[in-house]
Amino acid sequence: MQPVGVLGGTFDPVHNAHLALARAALAALGLARILWIPTGDPPYRAAPVAAAEHRVAMLERALAAEPRFAIDARELAPGASGYSVDTLAALRAELGPEAPLVLLMGADQYAKLETWHRWRELFDLCEIAVFARPGWTIADARARAVPFAPLAISASAVRERIGRGEDVSAALPAAVLDYIRRHHLYGHP
Repeated sequence: MQPVGVLGGTFDPVHNAHLALARAALAALGLARILWIPTGDPPYRAAPVAAAEHRVAMLERALAAEPRFAIDARELAPGASGYSVDTLAALRAELGPEAPLVLLMGADQYAKLETWHRWRELFDLCEIAVFARPGWTIADARARAVPFAPLAISASAVRERIGRGEDVSAALPAAVLDYIRRHHLYGHP
């Protein structure tokens, strides 16, 4: 049985580094598919800038060409906890105990894993695959390090550049940039 990858985040907006990481995961981990799980408005972090419907619409456009990518919007539902451990437990219950799950994350997030809600339980629910990020290394036997040439793109930097009227076409899929422009997101006129 091929594993299912799980990639969570605000995707505010989804950008080319997210897509590169997901493509690398498909190849390196032999994944059947990747579930992209946009976060709602959890109490443990700042609220996303774009509304959930915009973030999902941008994801739909960015993922359209890859049939092994799917959006799972469960964390956007009213009352969803937004904690990865709860989402993975629900996926485990739906897919069964034998279905391999792989949580995909950047090294920067993995470095903060011990601050996550019920983080120890994650290792019972899934394998964790960690991808390099600029300035971060992975030295932990509990996670699988995945070779990846990191891209220096962050959603916060993309939002700032859009707000300043700078060109971000190299950082975003064309369909996502078009959506941002049409809906005047992130300070785009």
